[in-house]
Amino acid sequence: MSETARTLFAGALVWPGLERLVGEPPFPADVLVEGNRIAAIARAPARLPREGAAVIDCAGAALIPGLVDGHSHLSFVEVTNFADIGDIPPEEHAFIAMHNARKVLAAGFTSCLSAGAAKPRLDVALRNEIAAGRIPGPRLLAASPELTTTGGLGDERRLHMYRESVAMIVDGADEVRRAVRTLCREGVDTIKLNVSGNHTLPAGKAHLTLMSEAELAAAVEAAHSFDKRVAAHCRSAASVKLALARGVEIIYHCDFADDEALDLLEDARDRVFLAPAVGMMHDTIYRSEAFGVGYERARARGLLEELESVCRVYTELRKRGLRVLVGGDYGFPWSPHGANARDLEHFVRLFGYRPDEALDAATRLGAEAMQLGEALGFVREGRLADLLLVRGRPFEDVALLQQPENLLVVMKDGVVHKAPPGAGAARLPLAA
Repeated sequence: MSETARTLFAGALVWPGLERLVGEPPFPADVLVEGNRIAAIARAPARLPREGAAVIDCAGAALIPGLVDGHSHLSFVEVTNFADIGDIPPEEHAFIAMHNARKVLAAGFTSCLSAGAAKPRLDVALRNEIAAGRIPGPRLLAASPELTTTGGLGDERRLHMYRESVAMIVDGADEVRRAVRTLCREGVDTIKLNVSGNHTLPAGKAHLTLMSEAELAAAVEAAHSFDKRVAAHCRSAASVKLALARGVEIIYHCDFADDEALDLLEDARDRVFLAPAVGMMHDTIYRSEAFGVGYERARARGLLEELESVCRVYTELRKRGLRVLVGGDYGFPWSPHGANARDLEHFVRLFGYRPDEALDAATRLGAEAMQLGEALGFVREGRLADLLLVRGRPFEDVALLQQPENLLVVMKDGVVHKAPPGAGAARLPLAA
């Protein structure tokens, strides 16, 4: 029997994480990882023995928990035209998703809560291969394709032309129920529903609610009968209220939530997770010029008003203490996979979060959303060893996490997926 791998982070500045948004200050310490767990933490001036361990000399770099993307689409392929995703054969698509998973892990995101797979079993297969250790990638909760109605987000058909996209089109409670049961049978962790419209739709704009209450209720009932959670794309105020009334656990966007919706969200604060997914919207406005969209087209689509509204909503939700997740719909040319850490800066600049609060959203709250709140999200003895060694103080400046050169070590489940050059790499538990 092989010995348990031991890795020692020597001389790190440990940010242990926040507890109820109040955390102890970062402290210098040695941190020992044995197998896939944090085995010991010794605060300076105490030191842990070096013998038998692969030693990483941290030289005061920050050691923080691995990040969690709460709105991930690892099977999105960074194309400008959403409909083109449907043209990719499933075999090639699986390899693309695998490469995207590697990029996201290298960017410091050791877990992902999927917000929709581009094909029915892509997330399921990817999750299983990662969990088996056969390919590198973040822990993944696999989502269904986005269940949408005729004319909804993901319906790329025309009367004269049939096209696939990232959605399954279901109309009426019976079709919805059958689709949910089928997807649960195939092994998804989460059912994704597109309840509201979107700025990309010619008729079903973002302030509209396109899925009926009967359809949503059928989906939730069927998913819950399999003990699965439901996530919903809800930009309109009415869609948010409908999702809350029918027991949806994860609500994305909430862009146009009105005062009544905000109060209802607060009432459900211990039951629901929210994610604005603001990264794609922000980058469509400010980073898409080279890809044929740009500021003026984004403005004509109403995205500036939508961004202003979502900033108002999440500034208020922060004050009310709701569980808001980092994760920005990455997987478009202007917001590519691996750029996921931009979202933490959006939380600070757009929603008024403190840097450590934004980091809390990406660690502790993300771990809770992954249903691993007792195992992840903190640098503590006994927790799973998902750890990032970061140059600088990311709990004071989250923008540091966007620069690959600042991510010195990425460890997931006790295995190093990125290590500093010359750091005894031959002795580290490196990923294949």
